[in-house]
Amino acid sequence: MDMHRFLLPPEQWSDAVLTGDEAKHLAQVLRIKSGAEITVFDGEGRRAPAVVGEASRKEVHLRIGESIHIPPPFPSITLLQAIPKGKNMELIVQKAVELGVAHIQPLITRNTVVQPGEGKADKWRRIALEACKQCGQDNLPDISDPLEFDAWLESSRDHGDLAVIASLAEGALPLPQVLQSNPKATSCSLLIGPEGDFTPQETAAAIDTGFRPATLGGIVLRVETATLYGLSALRYEFSR
Repeated sequence: MDMHRFLLPPEQWSDAVLTGDEAKHLAQVLRIKSGAEITVFDGEGRRAPAVVGEASRKEVHLRIGESIHIPPPFPSITLLQAIPKGKNMELIVQKAVELGVAHIQPLITRNTVVQPGEGKADKWRRIALEACKQCGQDNLPDISDPLEFDAWLESSRDHGDLAVIASLAEGALPLPQVLQSNPKATSCSLLIGPEGDFTPQETAAAIDTGFRPATLGGIVLRVETATLYGLSALRYEFSR
């Protein structure tokens, strides 16, 4: 049976004390008792077995065993995601964690239907943490607050060794061909539009800053499908 996993942030590693939601989840929800064995990870690749000591809903003291460091998935992937309708962003965050993304930047584009309310990014961060626990991922991705497309493009000019925009525009090359154009890339950015795709102006602006347009095939994909297709293709291409 797999041991329960808990996030122990790097700054709490030396004290070996779980606090906040993680302590409450261990002590009150799971009702794990003193002497039980768990796994802790710091979200930056470090993992260790631990034995539960004195526990309350506010603090859980631990005795940490020998730690190991798990390098982040290669290459480092930044997902630039136009926020889709409904709960699809939650699905995208969960699956992106499983596929080992390093950073997620939610975007509000001209055709974005949903306007994210306050606290949405915090919810996505909680979903990312739960996904890390469930799939054994020790590197917790950074999830930024949503940004307007133009503001993001203006503030961010470094998109890594390879920047790809999924595009329906004429002249876009097949995604495998685009990925194979830079086989030594160590950092990649994947830009995915909303329902209705990016506007021609947004697509042109992204291309002007170095994004290469790539088609995902002849079938028009839903947003979440396009994202998972793109991330999976990146993982496959650079893991061979």
